[in-house]
Amino acid sequence: MSDKARLVRWRLVLGESAEEALGTGLGGADAERDAALGFLYDREYGPGRNVRMRKGKGGSGESQLAVPEWVNAVHELFPKRTIERLEKDALERYQLQEMVTNPEVLQRAQPNVTLLKAVLHTKHLMNAEVLALARLLVRKVVQDLMEKLARPVQQPFTGALDRRKRSHLKVAKNFDAETTIRRNLAQFDPEAKKLYIKTPYFHSRVRRQVDRWQIIVLVDESGSMMDSVIHAAVTAAIFFGIKSVRTHLVLFDTAVVDVTDQCNDPVETMMKVQLGGGTDIGQALAYAAGLVENPRRTIVVLISDFYEGAPEQRLLNTAKQLLESGVTLLGLAALDERADPNYDRALAGKLVAMGAHVGAMTPGELAEWVATKVK
Repeated sequence: MSDKARLVRWRLVLGESAEEALGTGLGGADAERDAALGFLYDREYGPGRNVRMRKGKGGSGESQLAVPEWVNAVHELFPKRTIERLEKDALERYQLQEMVTNPEVLQRAQPNVTLLKAVLHTKHLMNAEVLALARLLVRKVVQDLMEKLARPVQQPFTGALDRRKRSHLKVAKNFDAETTIRRNLAQFDPEAKKLYIKTPYFHSRVRRQVDRWQIIVLVDESGSMMDSVIHAAVTAAIFFGIKSVRTHLVLFDTAVVDVTDQCNDPVETMMKVQLGGGTDIGQALAYAAGLVENPRRTIVVLISDFYEGAPEQRLLNTAKQLLESGVTLLGLAALDERADPNYDRALAGKLVAMGAHVGAMTPGELAEWVATKVK
């Protein structure tokens, strides 16, 4: 450990009051870690964490963090062992009961994605009563996500408008306004200035040839992939609703868990996720290979940061076998609304050299990409 890193560590331990003596300030992720520690420990200690505040005295003022934001920050900024200690102190030492032990607080909570992530981080600490309420809250957030994502994901599979043909199926999105107006002009009432529609007209659609296609979604469930887990579960549920596409959802860290049977219920899927393990991408790809029925009609979507914890060569060998068999392999560095990529570019480059596709896509962009492959 360098002298600079050692000073930064002591600064985090001792607090703001030690900054001048140590001669070092904090920036970037270290400043975020300091804010997360201050949220918890400044309620007992002042900005100088080496000096206990007198009972009844406040800390450094009201924190700008709320409990859900604090939970998410802790899981993003600290290693697993530190997270466990912080959670223990929050519950036992400071009785910070929001989210995990207080059903009244959870009932009043406003459902949103931030709260969903915090619930998933802390569900292992919840008793049965609180967990039941958490499931209801998660379901509300997921329903909102489903409504937002369903249209962009399913749209590429509904078929293109065929303006040369008419349809007797009265579907709003296929409504032909121009033809309807032109052919109903005889029903125009000039006094009332209204056009009465006797016969509405609708376009037909050209069905896409997606029969017998298979999509296998592999999701890295390490702590940094929380957004990807959430959106992958929801996106997989939407794909699952497209009957002409067979969708598999598989979660992995150093183990592999196939949750395809819960694919139509992303709430149950996400409530069973345990984030924060190691990473064995090669094992996940090997499992996917065992699911493939028709390689040339199979797409494997690997959602990961590509930081492999197991031997890299095994991963590359398995990927090569999949690609040579005819499987389409897509690696996604992110699958959240921001599609902010953070991944091992060296390993990703090796996969691309073999013929895989690697990028960052939102759920809607993923659907567009898949649709171009299954035409």
